[in-house]
Amino acid sequence: MSATEPTLTIAQAAEQVNEIKANIQRVLVGQDSVIENTLTVLFAGGHILLEGVPGLGKTLLVRALAKSLSINFARVQFTPDLMPADVLGHSLYDMKSGEFKMKKGPAFTNILLADEINRAPAKTQSALLEVMQEQQITIDGTTTAISSPFMVLATQNPLDQEGTYPLPEAELDRFMMKIALEYPSQQAEVDLLKLNTEMQSNEKKVDDLASIVDSTAIEAIKQLARNILVDEQLYHYAVEIARQSRQWHGVLHGAGVRASINMLKTAKVIALMNGRDFVIPDDIKFVAPNILRHRLILSAELELEGVNQAQVIEQLLTSVEAPRA
Repeated sequence: MSATEPTLTIAQAAEQVNEIKANIQRVLVGQDSVIENTLTVLFAGGHILLEGVPGLGKTLLVRALAKSLSINFARVQFTPDLMPADVLGHSLYDMKSGEFKMKKGPAFTNILLADEINRAPAKTQSALLEVMQEQQITIDGTTTAISSPFMVLATQNPLDQEGTYPLPEAELDRFMMKIALEYPSQQAEVDLLKLNTEMQSNEKKVDDLASIVDSTAIEAIKQLARNILVDEQLYHYAVEIARQSRQWHGVLHGAGVRASINMLKTAKVIALMNGRDFVIPDDIKFVAPNILRHRLILSAELELEGVNQAQVIEQLLTSVEAPRA
């Protein structure tokens, strides 16, 4: 960017994000909160885990997101026989040159849709750890960086379905948010039915979506979000929420350090989306449930009482006093 070129303002960035959201809503009906959370995680530089039954538009979301952002995406269907090399790539011997050459896997992209990730065993699931944390892939001792932006959008079936494996805790912690993908409202489902039976289907409409921003603009928005102001009290507030979760009655394992870090990162993006250059306590309260959801392991006694993570998180956020000044 040249010295004379104007920099992106908070208001302009908020407007661009809202345009991206509206663009995706043209084809993904009834999933507004999922779209907002996905954009929040993207601009916070994280990864997202979606849990829900098949057929709710996960692939459509990724396609529409990639088209709106002018970036690449790849989809991997996770199965019990999927190997790490099928995701990351492998070395291939070239008979002509007499040398090994790298054959890149689908993880070499901007947005990776890891579909039904919990249908693959832990070894294959864990293959994503390096690329999620370091944004690089190592194959046979050769490390290659992944271009920015990069986000893993993984989906998983509810664990009570047959043929699923729980994700390792180390990998779960790498996901910034876990979102429950719900069925759309009745009216949204009616609108979806009309769209796919009377007009061009929403699947085909993705190709007609406009490209709102490019990778350069994405990085500019991410940089703006990083520069959002955070009062000292809010750092203590986020840390206190995480620490209280570790000693909460009936919680076997509470949130780690990444939870409070992610709370602040995503709260900054929420502030930017709302046209502010500073974080308020409500921003942290808004993002906290989806950040804590997959990080709390409840005791069997609590589950027998019918208490779930959402209820514990609600009580937790109520008990930790938010800064008033």
